[in-house]
Amino acid sequence: MNLKAISRNVGLALLVSALFMFVSVGVSVIDGRDSAFAPLLVSGVITFLLGIFPFIFVRSSQAISLKDGYVIIVLSWLLSFILGMLPYVMWGGEMTLIDAWFESVSGFTTTGATILNDIEALPRSLLFWRSSTHFIGGLGVVVFLLLIVPSASPFRKKITQIEMSSLSKEGFQLQSRKLVMVITSVYFGLFICSTLLLWACGMPFFDAINHAFSVSATGGFSTKNASVAYYDSTPINVVLIVFMILATTNFALLFTCFVRRSLKPMVGNSLFKFYITSIVVASFIVIFSLKFQHTEEMTWLQACLDGVTTTVSYITTTGFCFADNKNWPFLACVVLVAASVQCGMAGSTSSGLKVDRMLVAFRSVNRHIREKLHPTSTHRISIGNYFVPEEDIMHILLYMVLYFVIALVSIAILLILGVDGTAAFSGSIACLSNVGPGLGEISLAGNYDYVPGAAKFIYTLDMFFGRLEIYPLLVAASLVFSKNR
Repeated sequence: MNLKAISRNVGLALLVSALFMFVSVGVSVIDGRDSAFAPLLVSGVITFLLGIFPFIFVRSSQAISLKDGYVIIVLSWLLSFILGMLPYVMWGGEMTLIDAWFESVSGFTTTGATILNDIEALPRSLLFWRSSTHFIGGLGVVVFLLLIVPSASPFRKKITQIEMSSLSKEGFQLQSRKLVMVITSVYFGLFICSTLLLWACGMPFFDAINHAFSVSATGGFSTKNASVAYYDSTPINVVLIVFMILATTNFALLFTCFVRRSLKPMVGNSLFKFYITSIVVASFIVIFSLKFQHTEEMTWLQACLDGVTTTVSYITTTGFCFADNKNWPFLACVVLVAASVQCGMAGSTSSGLKVDRMLVAFRSVNRHIREKLHPTSTHRISIGNYFVPEEDIMHILLYMVLYFVIALVSIAILLILGVDGTAAFSGSIACLSNVGPGLGEISLAGNYDYVPGAAKFIYTLDMFFGRLEIYPLLVAASLVFSKNR
């Protein structure tokens, strides 16, 4: 492996985290140097020194193999987790070491799960850093890195191929440089627009920025203990729902609509139609379940509001709390877990199996049935005008199997560690899909503080697997333990 190239490019990723730490220090200064000033400043200096060190003592090298690319991705994320937890550890409060690790991983992976019982006890600068980890992780540590890598570098193409899933790349028929610019422009556009609209709807400007960080990254961290339910504002809820759906729509599709000044590319896209249909169907089931099965009497209006907002919150992997779903009917809970498995579209900030894989899987089943009925006929699977190669179909199905295997192993370990069945099952799915909230004690109005420290670590592994889409982490692990490195 090319250690020189690896160290320099991982250093670039760390410098991104250092930048946001220093911005958080600026927030602390504006607030009169609050209690997080020193922790953020020290953490920023440490992160900056570690990031700049390779550029001072290591010569530049462009000879990067595909194996080096995998190592760079995993190390960039892993070191971001470790250094991102420093402000929490130094600040103290209610956080233990494992709690700080959990909060950092949850932030960077845009999971949005938390162990905090009193979020509002954190100083504003630390809240800003907490939300910043969403913003960094949403765009991707590696995409931030690609923004400053020379466009002529062969490394750019290698990392782009690894960071973007195969289905996601199908929506981006662009060169790697243009691909990065499309992702970045749409991402920042969503952030700026959501900030301004939330502010215009009455949310304080500081809160608007923090929630825009979360909604553009589909993360879910809030500055309030009650999350967005604190504001009790229909306009704010509408803005958040719209931008949660947009942030989980393929960015190339959004970019095309913006350039053409038309919604036709989106309306005519089979994946987007499948996504919206799944949101509508899931919302209707949850609404009827709340109306007719809930132990508490609910009006149709309240059932519709709670059902739609909560369903969108889960399926977009954002995890904002619009209503307390701890004691919801079983049917509604099953639908929310199913929504947590599918999630949004490839080429967005969404995690989970994604709409693209689900649609291919459904059409694979349909094709198999048709082939049984008509053995001599040939059927191909298409998404729009694109015929999915047989090799890609196999990769998709294998990924789905691997997803559920990891979920089952996590559930088994969590049960052994003493976690209750509801939290073990729903929490594993929620963390593996980077949704955040599960069911029961870890529902939208709850948190993960009560689970054992070892269980929190298992949840963070699920978050890591989900954010990297499993394979890069497995490849990096195999490189470490392989005899033929």
